Amino acid sequence: MHILPIRLALITLTWCSTMTHAKQNNITIYSGNHQGHLNQHQLQNVHNIPGYAVVRQSQQAQFDSGLFTLVFEDVAAHIDPTTVSFTTPENPSAAAVLEQNFQFDLVGSDKLLEKYIDQPIKVVYGTGDDSQSVNGTLLSTQGGITLLRQDQSIMTLQSWDRIDFPELPGGLRTKPALVWLLQSTSDQTEQINVSYQTQGMTWWADYNITLREDNQQCNMDLSSWVSIVNKAGASFPNTQLKLIAGDVNRSQPAVMHSKSRNQVTTLAAESFSEQPLFEYHLYQLPRTIDLPDNSTKQIQLMDPARDIRCQKQLVFNGSGQSGFNHNRPLTDASYTGSPMSPVEVLLKFKNSDDNQLGSPLPAGRVRVNTLNPNDQNLEFIGEDSIRHTPKNSEVLLKLGQSFDVKGQRIQKDFKLIKNGLIEQIAITITNQKSQPAQVTVTEPLYRWSNWAITQHDEEYRKPDASTIEFDLKVPAESSKTIVYTVQYNWPENK
Repeated sequence: MHILPIRLALITLTWCSTMTHAKQNNITIYSGNHQGHLNQHQLQNVHNIPGYAVVRQSQQAQFDSGLFTLVFEDVAAHIDPTTVSFTTPENPSAAAVLEQNFQFDLVGSDKLLEKYIDQPIKVVYGTGDDSQSVNGTLLSTQGGITLLRQDQSIMTLQSWDRIDFPELPGGLRTKPALVWLLQSTSDQTEQINVSYQTQGMTWWADYNITLREDNQQCNMDLSSWVSIVNKAGASFPNTQLKLIAGDVNRSQPAVMHSKSRNQVTTLAAESFSEQPLFEYHLYQLPRTIDLPDNSTKQIQLMDPARDIRCQKQLVFNGSGQSGFNHNRPLTDASYTGSPMSPVEVLLKFKNSDDNQLGSPLPAGRVRVNTLNPNDQNLEFIGEDSIRHTPKNSEVLLKLGQSFDVKGQRIQKDFKLIKNGLIEQIAITITNQKSQPAQVTVTEPLYRWSNWAITQHDEEYRKPDASTIEFDLKVPAESSKTIVYTVQYNWPENK
């Protein structure tokens, strides 16, 4: 069935007050617990979009004394009506809200046809000289339309050019709207403030790093952007924007403050300013922006930071374990992980004032590029995501796996003893580069919580209760092996 444009009669609603002047929009978007880019598939379904927004809108409206209805259009289609707040700040006693309705049954060809069942309509069909029109009562819309004509005959149509409806039926709107029944003491124009929560809006940060390595020194520049998604079912022009970084429990009252007594750190004239807010961080844009519906917008988060000290790390974890997390000893001799495992490439830097940073970094995706010395072009070398990162914290990014540096972990000995076991491990790092490679060998001691290193041919450190680490400097185009022995003991009842 093909439906062409539908002609509607002009309707004047005299029973309700209309708004005057443009809305002033103030929106705070909460990111939800995600660390980066959402793909187009995730954005198709509003309910799959993490995060939400608190929308605050101000507008002038004509009030009538006594009982009257006030319509507030252009609200988000995915509003939570239970969160709506209605106030008249300049005249608090102007009106009392008796009822609130959220009307979202929007006008459309199918909706109009449904509303006009058993009602008269005019249908124009055919083209050119064959164009004809027919008046009748709409009986059905199944498999086309079925009309009862004035002579009581029945007519069915599979296609048509135009349908004329005498008026817009009640209950249908061109835009989602909040409709209030008010008991008013005012008969003049009043300012109304409306706030509500809506789904379909989120944000995340994207960071771009330019990495430089010179004589084994690691240095980098960092730029940052925020991506803002609006799938809320409404457009918000001329909007004052604020972003909240932090995991906010929605069972608590939403943070609605527009001002704070905390000191604001200005990062850039046209980028966001940052301030602490409760146990979270708030980022506010000093200018207004437009947020069209069904759009994604990118805005610079903070000024680029340059000459950040960093450290590239090569890390080998041959067992693939992360530490001891079992409720009984692991006595299976073959439980050793893969003998051939990759050497991971990590990038580490500190988010501190003395390292050209020192501002809270919202969760997001980090892309790393390096300069190709042959043509001076930037080449992509890896990406990772970060969680919300406070000031003075270390950032650790996993970029990929080394091509020229490989590791091998072999179990040389394994012996069960009374209430324990002894295991000997040999680890070999091979470096095919033309320069030495510094590799951190990480060994989680995952078989039981009570352990002791009884033999080792390289010094080690203990970063936590179930891990040891060795720092190996492997000469160019050569390999190096370390061997250690660990003894585990456990109570007899284990």
